[in-house]
Amino acid sequence: MPKGSEELTNARREEIVNACAALYETMGFKDISIRDIGAKTSFTRTSIYNYFQTKEEIFLALLQREHELWIADLEELARRDGPLPAEGFADALAHTLEKRECMLKLESMNLYDMEGNSRMEALVSFKKAYANAVGEVIHCLERFFPAMTAQDIQGFIYAFFPFLFGVYPYAVPTEKQRAAMELAHMDYGRYSIYEIVKAFVLKILRPSP
Repeated sequence: MPKGSEELTNARREEIVNACAALYETMGFKDISIRDIGAKTSFTRTSIYNYFQTKEEIFLALLQREHELWIADLEELARRDGPLPAEGFADALAHTLEKRECMLKLESMNLYDMEGNSRMEALVSFKKAYANAVGEVIHCLERFFPAMTAQDIQGFIYAFFPFLFGVYPYAVPTEKQRAAMELAHMDYGRYSIYEIVKAFVLKILRPSP
């Protein structure tokens, strides 16, 4: 860890993560290098190694930040007054996730690389954020659906969180993927992250008889 104040350290880590996030909007994970990230910061590229040992650690920090932002929205959802029926809850939960496209993209496409090439301390820090997100969804379910049993809630969690890993590829196919599906005469629906999440949440809250 570099010398200096904690505020400076945090500010520089945030600058590095911001640079990574900006590049990820237009470049692929494998195409982005430490050099690319360093070029978008205000200090030398080699200084990055004072804060992150690998490119994957930077992306993992970005994924952790995305989860923390999602948690803040979930906490706001849980503070809503009055009852919230299944339709309203599914709508609200889907809206929290349509803002987290970067999170869903990283989870679906790059999680194994990020986790496998990060130090244990970075991975544990991320896992804590992930666990907090799970806990906040549980809190929302307990808040708005008091009739749900512990087993019901556990079933929701085991269905919902693995489902999130597949949302991004369905909602945001590449141009090449679209062209291939058209050439293969594959009939696929074009739905947004919001539409996919809302439909799924309603399905597991109100399963068919």
